[in-house]
Amino acid sequence: VGDTIRLFKVKEKQKEDAENNTGGTPVKKQCAGELRLHKDITELNLPEACKISFPNGQDDLMNFEVSIKPDEGYYQNGTFVFSFEVPPIYPHDAPKVKCKTKVYHPNIDLEGNVCLNVLREDWKPVLNINTIIYGLYHLFTEPNHEDPLNHDAAELLRDSPAYFESNVRMALQGGYIGDEYFEPVM
Repeated sequence: VGDTIRLFKVKEKQKEDAENNTGGTPVKKQCAGELRLHKDITELNLPEACKISFPNGQDDLMNFEVSIKPDEGYYQNGTFVFSFEVPPIYPHDAPKVKCKTKVYHPNIDLEGNVCLNVLREDWKPVLNINTIIYGLYHLFTEPNHEDPLNHDAAELLRDSPAYFESNVRMALQGGYIGDEYFEPVM
């Protein structure tokens, strides 16, 4: 036990000396998830309708936002913001993604939860941030009534696409759909 304690003290002293020789503050070591995320971000190839931003600055790559402004479909010209929270063990776990914009959509509930297969059961470490952003963009160009979070919107999309489109337009311009109020996003 005595040798182990001495070994720890030697290691602590070496670390302290190294910090003192570099000016005091140790360089922050990036976790594997940060390294992979940095690679993903530098290789992004987004559609023009999608933009990425870092509200906490470039020092916090693990939390960022993506805004999507669809150029076609029901949601054309609306702007939708998603927050991404990337876990330290990324890419082994998918990022947590929430829609910060209240939207009338079959695959996004009113609390911002997103139903996208690559964020759940179909996530694999070979996928990346680009894949998720394209998946989110696809939700706006091709909403899916078969795997809904907002069941009312899904039923309307399936049974009455014209009425669904009317509700989407009303929500995008700002107004009530039933008891729910939507802020304008156009």
